[in-house]
Amino acid sequence: MAAPFRALRILLGLFFLLAGSVKLSDRLSADAHRHMQEQFVRFAEVFPLKDFGFAPSPGSYLAAVGAVEALAGLLLAFGPQLLQEISNFVLSVVMIGAIYTLLVLREPLAMCAPATLSLGLLLLLNVRGHAAPTKTKEE
Repeated sequence: MAAPFRALRILLGLFFLLAGSVKLSDRLSADAHRHMQEQFVRFAEVFPLKDFGFAPSPGSYLAAVGAVEALAGLLLAFGPQLLQEISNFVLSVVMIGAIYTLLVLREPLAMCAPATLSLGLLLLLNVRGHAAPTKTKEE
């Protein structure tokens, strides 16, 4: 049963690596990068820590989220187990932030689907390591 979870971990890590790379550079998709730049202007307006005096510029916010997603995705896919677990946690926090942001902006629930699905898969990867071990028959 470990192989499906390993495959899921690698695919999810590569997904986040790609998503982060699109935020960091326009080389993969100029249209997607431009769209992200436009979206992060709105996202910066409702940044969760804004009430505490921390309001990032949209460009810095986009770059930070992109770098975190790319690095954590790479570590989730190919890092040692400890770094996989840390990156899973970091990506889960990023996805919770994404869902929060979309809900505060009153986006349609369908817009939350990718972040919600990603969060669910990250949690699945996290929980599967804490399941009770199966008993084997002794001869």
